[in-house]
Amino acid sequence: MLLPDNVHPENTLMYNGALIIKTLKRMRAATLLDLFVETRAETDIGMPLFVLSLDWLYLAECITLDDQGMIALCS
Repeated sequence: MLLPDNVHPENTLMYNGALIIKTLKRMRAATLLDLFVETRAETDIGMPLFVLSLDWLYLAECITLDDQGMIALCS
């Protein structure tokens, strides 16, 4: 279940994934750490939840990771 009823929305992968996508739209492409810093400027997300959200976005084919370690939105 993606949205359990006993969890606040700001702690879900979907909510934080949306914030990451919003940040990536502004940045175009970023390294993991740069993307984390920029996303954290908007919300108080921890690194474990951030990485889980990135994993979810990657599995959903919303983001890509190139050979140089740059994360970008899929086109």
